[in-house]
Amino acid sequence: MKIILNSQRQPAGFVLLLVVVLVFFTVMILAGVMNRTSTVSLLNLRSTQLNQLDSAAEAAVEKAYAKMAFDFQSAGGPGTVTNNLASYRTLVPTTTDNPCWGNYAFSDPVSGNTNSLYVGFVGSYTGPLPAQFTNQFAYNSPIYRIAANVKQVNSLVDVTGTAQEDVLLALVPITTYAIFYNGELEFSDCATMLVNGRVHSNSDICAGAGSGATLTFNAKVTSVSTMSAPARGGISIWTPTDPSTWLTTFNAGYTTNNPVVNIAISMTNTHSIIDIPPPPTIEPVMSQQGQVRLYNEAQIVLVVTNSPLGGLPRVLLTMQTAYNGSLPGADPMKGFNTYDMTNQTDYALDTNALVVPTSTNPGKIALPFLSLTNTFVDQRQGSGNQLVTQIDVNQLNSWMTTNTAVTGKFSSGYNPTILYVADRRTTSAQAVVRLVNGAKLPYNNGLGFTVATPNPLYVKGNYNVTINSNTYAMGLGSTTNGSSVPAALLSDAITILSPNWNDAQSSGGYSSRTAASMTFNAALVTGNIPSTGTTATTFSGGVHNLTRFLEDWTGSTLTLNTSIVCLFSSKTASAQFQMPGAYYKPPTRQWGFDQTYYSPNKQPPGIPCALVPIRFNWFKPAPGSVTSN
Repeated sequence: MKIILNSQRQPAGFVLLLVVVLVFFTVMILAGVMNRTSTVSLLNLRSTQLNQLDSAAEAAVEKAYAKMAFDFQSAGGPGTVTNNLASYRTLVPTTTDNPCWGNYAFSDPVSGNTNSLYVGFVGSYTGPLPAQFTNQFAYNSPIYRIAANVKQVNSLVDVTGTAQEDVLLALVPITTYAIFYNGELEFSDCATMLVNGRVHSNSDICAGAGSGATLTFNAKVTSVSTMSAPARGGISIWTPTDPSTWLTTFNAGYTTNNPVVNIAISMTNTHSIIDIPPPPTIEPVMSQQGQVRLYNEAQIVLVVTNSPLGGLPRVLLTMQTAYNGSLPGADPMKGFNTYDMTNQTDYALDTNALVVPTSTNPGKIALPFLSLTNTFVDQRQGSGNQLVTQIDVNQLNSWMTTNTAVTGKFSSGYNPTILYVADRRTTSAQAVVRLVNGAKLPYNNGLGFTVATPNPLYVKGNYNVTINSNTYAMGLGSTTNGSSVPAALLSDAITILSPNWNDAQSSGGYSSRTAASMTFNAALVTGNIPSTGTTATTFSGGVHNLTRFLEDWTGSTLTLNTSIVCLFSSKTASAQFQMPGAYYKPPTRQWGFDQTYYSPNKQPPGIPCALVPIRFNWFKPAPGSVTSN
């Protein structure tokens, strides 16, 4: 029998082929898995790194913002920021800050420059601030954009982190505060007071209404230091740390340990805002300090001094106006509108014919609104008869609209909005400034009128209560009826004299000076004499006595529509407050915050601004660009 054996080679070859195919597909699958794993790893690396790089870009932006905000607040305004833009662009994080920053490469997204940021001007903004700044607004405030691109050094992935921030350097008129004190703010022993606006102190706040009175705040109250009710003026009816004893209600709450609110002036010499500046060769008008001085902002500057060779007073009047964005103080033509008059009497000031100044003739001009012969006694100061530079506001108003020298200097309908007055006469008597007949102020197309002086200022009678002598703003909150104009007074100190005031009675007992009711509609920026202790003879008088009095106001009412700002200690009117009964009796105070100051177009001319840097907008742009959301 013939046996046939099957060959094993064919199945063996088939198996080998099958193994090869399986290995091939296994390798392909493995390669795919490995490729996917690698891709996922790179994607994860990219995502992780992008988050890190975005954080690094944000850190760079914040570093530049911090320096910009510091310069804005400490150096006095946006001008310093404008001058330092190039330096902000270099403020990338470095290994000096932390060694980890050596792993990152920063660049300007627009220019591509390395170790650099983008910092540029966006525009100006006038409008409301974010919600946390209730009822406050920025006025003509610059916005700057800061942006950064950043990559990681020696990275496996090409990814760029980005960040962009818009910074609003908000100029917030200080009159948007109902009460603002640069030092200790004392309500201690105040009469009943209802405060309908923000309150801030760059120091501590002493709450506590007087016996039978109440103190109510309807808006936020903030202090840089503490809130308590310590003894003041020899009165200690409150437990300092127990708010339930303060007779005080905070309907919007209060916070302590807040940041200092800086003003666009030297915070170490806030009185400088009303002082006569050094010559322009020492302090240029358009320097940071020069730009906030009321002397440079005023269109009319009136300075009274001793005559060079003795005799009657010397009067120097300068009219100046702004050109090409500069302040009036930088007016290159003001020398042709400067009148230097020696040995002046009230009659001479009233009747002087206009003589245009020349190099040999200083010129004369009729000033019927000015009187230099009045004297009276301020019994708080106790300095005898004072030398008075007296301004009749009603006559000033007429003079500004009819005097040919004035109308020839200023555009029709835009008369001077700021008058700067300084009495620098040096004798044994104190020199002061007084405003009379101020019921109707210069209208100036609704721009209003401000008076500034480095002297103690006295205001006699109703102030800013009508624009047409037909309708009046006489009651509390009445300025909203349109019968007043935006107005402010900036001075070393402020004393209110009623319509009944008589200079001849100023040296007698206060009971001989019976006051009459009046209304005062203007913001106040002035000084006080701070408390030096807790006794009756060491008290500042508190916010309710920031406006000083010299009469017996018993039974009379003083209506104040105002914003109260105390920026400094009085330099000239430096006598300490005394409790009622020494030289005055207080009025019934109808005090209210003038809420028209919440409107940008109702700001008094020359009002200083608080400097508030705000992170205004945040965005993540594409690499290599700066854009807005």
